[in-house]
Amino acid sequence: MSVSDQISVQLPYLRRYARALTGSQHSGDAYVRATLEAALADQALRSDISRSRAALYGAFTRIWSTSHVEEPVGDAPAGLHEQAAQSRLATIAPAHRQALLLTTVEEFSREDTAHILGVGVPDVDTLVGQAIEEIESETTTDVLIIEDEPLISMQLDGLVSELGHNVVGTAATHSQALEIFRKHPAGLVLADIQLADGSSGIDAVEDLLKFGDVPVIFITAYPERLLTGERPEPTYLVTKPFKEATVRAAISQALFFGSSRPLN
Repeated sequence: MSVSDQISVQLPYLRRYARALTGSQHSGDAYVRATLEAALADQALRSDISRSRAALYGAFTRIWSTSHVEEPVGDAPAGLHEQAAQSRLATIAPAHRQALLLTTVEEFSREDTAHILGVGVPDVDTLVGQAIEEIESETTTDVLIIEDEPLISMQLDGLVSELGHNVVGTAATHSQALEIFRKHPAGLVLADIQLADGSSGIDAVEDLLKFGDVPVIFITAYPERLLTGERPEPTYLVTKPFKEATVRAAISQALFFGSSRPLN
């Protein structure tokens, strides 16, 4: 497999990481593009990042932490959630946020995470713990769960409740989700993509977002439907089968970057 093919396989996941790290897909993509441009201009770097996924993320980390990347002009202005992200990023240490994302959402080992960040392996646990403490200091919110599998719905309900949030309802279809949301506007939505009656969780979320900005976490066995092309904003992605720690990290990130207040 060529170097370009190897990088292409990892690119959707690097874009996911960059979006969560920076607070917007637009800003994240600017740093991903800068990383690829650096690799194109440097044969040694290109060879290095072709060896492993961790090496690619390490190269991105060095670009993100040491470079100022100019974002293309002419795009839509930042939305409410991106503005909130930029203001809140100053309140949490970047290394803490990186360690949490790398070990949970991106599922790197402690050893790989240490390599990416350039720290010792014991330091990774400390950084992750500090990130969780900082992020979970956010206020609780109301949560809508859109999931057609009862056992998964119950699992998510229990997890959300354990984190101190209030589940306003669970929906198995597009129409149920809209009905619940109209009665109980939530501050966070957890949504599957493929629903019980064949309806689309993506369509349901797009309709919910017409009521106003609310952070959304897609929890799905079909990540390729979101990792390629455009997706509703502001959204996060967890792949099934999921680890509870990954969902917990995504919830913390979503509420950290977005508004946790129910809509009026």
